[in-house]
Amino acid sequence: MASTSVVQRRHVAVLAFPFATHPGLLFGLVRRLATPAPNTTFTFFSTAKSNAKVFATTSQIPGNIQRCDVADGLPEGYVFAGNVEEEIGMFLKSAPENFKTAVAAADGKGVGCVVADAFLWFSGEMAAEMGVSWVPVWTSGAASLLLHLYTDLIRETIGLQPGREEEIVTFIPGLSELRLGDMPSGIVSGNIDSPFAVMLHNMGSALQKTTIIPINSFEELDPPIINHLKTRFSNVLNIGPFNLTSPPPSSDNLDRHNCLPWLDSQPPNSVAYLAFGTVATPPPNELNAMAEALEQSKTPFLWSLGEKFITHLPEGFLERTKGFGKIVPWTPQVKVLGHGSIGVFINHGGWNSILESITAGVPIICRPFFGDHHLNSWMVERVWGIGVRVDIGGGFTKNGTMDALELVLSSDTGKALKRQVEVYKELVQRAVGPNGSSTQSINTLLNVISGEK
Repeated sequence: MASTSVVQRRHVAVLAFPFATHPGLLFGLVRRLATPAPNTTFTFFSTAKSNAKVFATTSQIPGNIQRCDVADGLPEGYVFAGNVEEEIGMFLKSAPENFKTAVAAADGKGVGCVVADAFLWFSGEMAAEMGVSWVPVWTSGAASLLLHLYTDLIRETIGLQPGREEEIVTFIPGLSELRLGDMPSGIVSGNIDSPFAVMLHNMGSALQKTTIIPINSFEELDPPIINHLKTRFSNVLNIGPFNLTSPPPSSDNLDRHNCLPWLDSQPPNSVAYLAFGTVATPPPNELNAMAEALEQSKTPFLWSLGEKFITHLPEGFLERTKGFGKIVPWTPQVKVLGHGSIGVFINHGGWNSILESITAGVPIICRPFFGDHHLNSWMVERVWGIGVRVDIGGGFTKNGTMDALELVLSSDTGKALKRQVEVYKELVQRAVGPNGSSTQSINTLLNVISGEK
């Protein structure tokens, strides 16, 4: 009688931070990893609200990915009042116990690896208690990761003194210089005792214990930082940009408002594309100033702006600019940025937007708000040389916006910015190619989580 071999399935627990773009980014990575690993089951743990959105808007989910809802920590009957930080604080307060409970309940065959958003610092302790490998995924850039790793050093060196935003520091390993005011809030400025700041501080300490750190970037973007991180971790895996290595489902790219046909009618490298992510919209006075600048300069523009914000634009603006401008509530951003008519991307300095602009070879005008926005804007202007930002602390003004538009779209400096971002575009295309650095890092990560390495 012939023997029957049974393939032993491996179980990977994936823990998501259920806010902003984080769960979607992690889920995209899991989709990329699940397809070539049919003998591995990936259980995606997140709150019911987050999972409902991720799984409902994602098509073609591999059969070896399953969903598991985690308690969100909100009181019964809680009504969201618009304070995201409050909701995050309540989630974090009970998150360690809630994730442990959910993983234990779903752990029918034994977890062999814990993959988690690096924000969930306690996932390292969970993995250690289970005796399995821990893979914390950093969904932002290498520079912000570096600063969170060195938070204690930074605080011990410069203290927590306000009023030093313009000071340039040079003691951070891997980063030649940085303006203090461009450090992420919660390191030496802002409320360092907030739940979010405490989470990041705990994360920086916890990451000292890992040997592997996947990053949503490509190795050629930040060589000095990556080379330093390689002295700290056995495997520094640049597995991005995620918009190329693990892109969203095709449905996310549908052109519902006919942006692309409109762009077809515009001259090459002439259009200003404006979009500020999901949680960072400029205040009314800045929206008005940007609109006045676009109108007076007659700059062709495509503006992704929610309908509720249109009331903040100058009266009659839509009618007066309909010949050279278009405002829509949503755009297929990757396709828009890849269109030849786009000359500049005006954004908030969010990491995903930065990567998408680099991928498309489009210069940037940044207006940072919070989190890593200021740091990313510093890198864009002072390190990579692929864009500029509006006046620090002043936000958008009419004249400042017009000056920035003229600099990027019409001046010799703008031509230099375009050439430099094209260099990075070529580097990123190589990185995600068949033998590129990001592709090799993804293969290494796949071997780790599937138990082959």
